[in-house]
Amino acid sequence: MATTGVVMLDILGTSLTIDDKRRLSHPNCFGVILFAKNFSNKTQLSELCREIKNIRSTPIIIAVDHEGGRVQRFKTEFTLIPAMRNLGMIWVRDEVRAKDLAKKIGLIIAVELKSCGVDFSFTPVLDLDYEKSKVIGDRAFHADPRVVSELSYSVIEGLIQGGSVSVGKHFPGHGFVSEDSHLQIVTDHRSLDSIMERDIIPFANLIDNGLSAVMPAHVVYPSVDSLPVGFSEYWLKKILRRKLGFKGVIFSDDLSMKGAFINSSIEERGKMALNAGCDVILVCNEPEDADRLLDAIPIDRVTKPSNSCELFLQEIEKNAHAAVRFNDNDTLYRRAVNSIKDEFDGTS
Repeated sequence: MATTGVVMLDILGTSLTIDDKRRLSHPNCFGVILFAKNFSNKTQLSELCREIKNIRSTPIIIAVDHEGGRVQRFKTEFTLIPAMRNLGMIWVRDEVRAKDLAKKIGLIIAVELKSCGVDFSFTPVLDLDYEKSKVIGDRAFHADPRVVSELSYSVIEGLIQGGSVSVGKHFPGHGFVSEDSHLQIVTDHRSLDSIMERDIIPFANLIDNGLSAVMPAHVVYPSVDSLPVGFSEYWLKKILRRKLGFKGVIFSDDLSMKGAFINSSIEERGKMALNAGCDVILVCNEPEDADRLLDAIPIDRVTKPSNSCELFLQEIEKNAHAAVRFNDNDTLYRRAVNSIKDEFDGTS
């Protein structure tokens, strides 16, 4: 499975327009991130994914934010996944039960998305729950780095078993600040030592235990670097790559978010993110920006995908094939769905 391109973008609706097809055919398009606006039901979603993947001879990767709770783009005909904080609350009284449910949630997410042609979800959230961040909030498992590590590892086990891959976010941790990086530039004034002692622990633990990809936060840590993490060579190359030894894909967060507005030009933001160490850059809900970004990246970036991307694509293919060969997955999936419905009926 080989592909080219470094830009991941969205599409306008529930089927492809002429402009969508033109963008997806661009050699610099890595893939598509889907939203609720692209979904009506499973039949429509499956057809849309087939249409996307048939656009060109080289593969187009399809992803979605499908964490559960308030960040689950597809709901009709899908199992409703609870917010991850619920697992942290169960952990307090029964660690084994919480880990079992977390693995089942990972399996459900993977199986249901893969059945419609979606390759993966941007999950799990590895931010700590400091009860400060509105945008993170109940998306976080817990305040304790060990609990976050354990539960997210179980989710990843389920994702792999279901034939998918994982993306840990938002490196090195977005949970301490109250501001929303979708809406403004966000600053966290803590020291590097403080962040390394707590927030980075889940990332470090999971890098050694199957984490496929990482998404950096659009947060500035001025005691470490003046740039948001997704534009910072210090964070991405020195800390994530060299210190933590991460070899997987680095996805930028959406470059159209206000927290990424260190430069008014989408072209410059894209180039800065790539130069800082991102392998794939996202631009969402701004089709004209997507057009400019697709045309702005040098051709050598297109024809020579990073080794991290190649390994990531191989992992997607390997996990999918392994899941197909695993005869018990259908039974395990049905049991997992029943367990989640029984445990979380009426919970969001």
